[in-house]
Amino acid sequence: MESEDVVSIVMAASRLVMGISARALTSVDDSLTLPQLRTLVALEGCGPVKLALLAEVLGVNSSTALRSVMRLEQTGLVDRRASEVSRREVVLRLTPRGEELVRQVLAHRRREVERLVEGVPPEARAGLVNGLRALLEHAGDRSIVIPGVPEEFREAAG
Repeated sequence: MESEDVVSIVMAASRLVMGISARALTSVDDSLTLPQLRTLVALEGCGPVKLALLAEVLGVNSSTALRSVMRLEQTGLVDRRASEVSRREVVLRLTPRGEELVRQVLAHRRREVERLVEGVPPEARAGLVNGLRALLEHAGDRSIVIPGVPEEFREAAG
């Protein structure tokens, strides 16, 4: 398969996933944006982290990450606290309300993805899994847990 064909298919799949994410978010809380959800999901995926590390995971600068965190903190979804290791460092974490929101959105997304996967012929599923796993591993997004891949990020984030 030509590289351009692969790029086109991945672009179409990412559009599909964005639509699934938008519907899931709207079904749970229509006041949040997709970038805010991305911040919440990143925090859920990498646990309590410092702002600089969250910004790195999100691929944004620290001031952009801080603005997002401040908005999410105002809505009671994120908590900023002094680190137990060093009082000068601030650690970000989801509040119980933030954890519940992420759980609900991800559960909604999962149900929709399960319905899609059920429609894929069984003989095509293995290729889908292998291709997506390779893509995810290459992307190196440490906030995404990839089944079968060690979770080194969580240890480094503490």
